[in-house]
Amino acid sequence: MWCSRVSLRRLQRIVVAPLNTSSPVISMQRARSTLPRVYVTRRVPPEGLKILNESGQVQYELWDSDDPVPRQELLKRVKGVDGLLCVLTEKIDAELLDAAGPNLRVLSTMSVGYDHLSLDELKKRGIRVGYTPDVLTDAVAELTVALLLTTSRRLIEATHEAKTGGWGTWRTMWLCGYELANSTVGILGLGRIGVAIAERLKPFKVKKFIYTDVEPRAELASMIQAEYVSMEELAKQSDFLAVCCALTPETQGICNMKLFSKMKNTAVFINTSRGGVVNQEDLAEALSSGQIAAAGLDVTTPEPLPTDHPLFKLKNCVILPHIASASYSTRNAMSSLAANNLLAGLKGEPMPKELKL
Repeated sequence: MWCSRVSLRRLQRIVVAPLNTSSPVISMQRARSTLPRVYVTRRVPPEGLKILNESGQVQYELWDSDDPVPRQELLKRVKGVDGLLCVLTEKIDAELLDAAGPNLRVLSTMSVGYDHLSLDELKKRGIRVGYTPDVLTDAVAELTVALLLTTSRRLIEATHEAKTGGWGTWRTMWLCGYELANSTVGILGLGRIGVAIAERLKPFKVKKFIYTDVEPRAELASMIQAEYVSMEELAKQSDFLAVCCALTPETQGICNMKLFSKMKNTAVFINTSRGGVVNQEDLAEALSSGQIAAAGLDVTTPEPLPTDHPLFKLKNCVILPHIASASYSTRNAMSSLAANNLLAGLKGEPMPKELKL
């Protein structure tokens, strides 16, 4: 149910209608509904909503829930909107854009990835797109390092043993893992996040950084003294392989048995980019057969990954629920940037971060 009451005390400003706790929807209205209409597809961090509220430039409706808006509800609510603020779980395709209609001119996604957007459709319709790169670089890099250490030093296994009585007398080879010191770290897809990861790993006395990408990234590579290598050499040389590439048609399933079969059996594989870049069946086989030593994943396909998935049954696989950017400061920065992208786009001004289609 849409809330419709307007507070008389604040009639001359945008107001939040009282929230009906049985409905995850908030309606933002003004005395004169001549402002651009915006639909926000999820409960977003407060800084972004504050920017929309205080701008006085839009009236917005919000799906006030941590869970995704049902598809049919979304198709109904976007009808006639001028702007859309979404998150990565919403599939923005021809069906949704048809449902929104010709008024929609700005889309702002609270994500650095944009594989959930049909870019061809957006470009064809002249819809501008804002996204949120850079602001999550530090948080993702920190989480990647944490996941790498957790996986390589078998911390989840160790915690389980300590809790369940497996901790007995000291044993010489029990729960041994792999050190970063004197290792070679490979980065698949060198961007700002890859550089930030390497910068954080340097103090661990990593011997060498290598990377591969669609082409050499000399300027970024020089920041971490990383060497450009082929995909095959990346697999062969890496003691730790961190996946940082975007999900595109070219990278879909790129981490497969062809890659894993060339890796060392002591290698640790880490993915904090998108689940779709990994063939999970091949990864499960590589882990269970000992082709590679361990894997740490913050992203999977699908999300959430079913609890009966084979990867969950493997002790040498650590899986997190897509939390790389989950710090208070980063999520609020993402929300703020998404709101500012939206407002700038609706005014016909340059967005702080616009995806060039």
